[in-house]
Amino acid sequence: MNYKVIDKERYYRKGVFRHFTEDCKCSSSMTARLDVTELVRYSKRTETKFYINFLYLLSKVLNSRDDYKMAYLWQTEELICYDVINPIQYVFHEDTETCTPVYSTYNEDYQVFYESAIKDVENAKTTREYGLDSENHPNWFDASYISWISYDSLNIELPDGYLHFPPIVNWGKYREENGRFLMPVSVRLNHAIADGYLVANVFRLLDGEILNFVNR
Repeated sequence: MNYKVIDKERYYRKGVFRHFTEDCKCSSSMTARLDVTELVRYSKRTETKFYINFLYLLSKVLNSRDDYKMAYLWQTEELICYDVINPIQYVFHEDTETCTPVYSTYNEDYQVFYESAIKDVENAKTTREYGLDSENHPNWFDASYISWISYDSLNIELPDGYLHFPPIVNWGKYREENGRFLMPVSVRLNHAIADGYLVANVFRLLDGEILNFVNR
């Protein structure tokens, strides 16, 4: 785990950062329907899991800009940027109706990531422990699939004033509309390090990465 310390006096969002860490501590979130038609077709054609394929592309997008890899060290009051952030996925246990967090490691090599993420899921199925360990996994972001519904909006609330900078991303079931598969995706980022443009840009980048991925 490596990171660089950001000079807050030279930070390109200096004014915004100060305002949303001192005057108005809040987050910015957005839900949009992502066209995943080609990714669904690719997953079926290659007999790979759509969920893992999307998780890979999401991880790739969030590692493509420093803005999405920020964190705040409250002990030293430092603003930092990790070299890489990794996804926390979840396994749902039907019998207990509980979830187990799964710490997966991002790798730009798709095949390496895919095989590793699959193993992570299988290992998590053997336990019912919640097992969340943020202290030893600081550079992980939350990536949660809400498989039971294709929703229209979702809000993740955190305690007022809590400077949680890692992205929180949720997505639901995709559904067919006019011959296309559309999937609700919700992205939450702290307003101190991201505004509407940066939140919306996650969706734009995902659109591009999906096309690049299926046309390899």
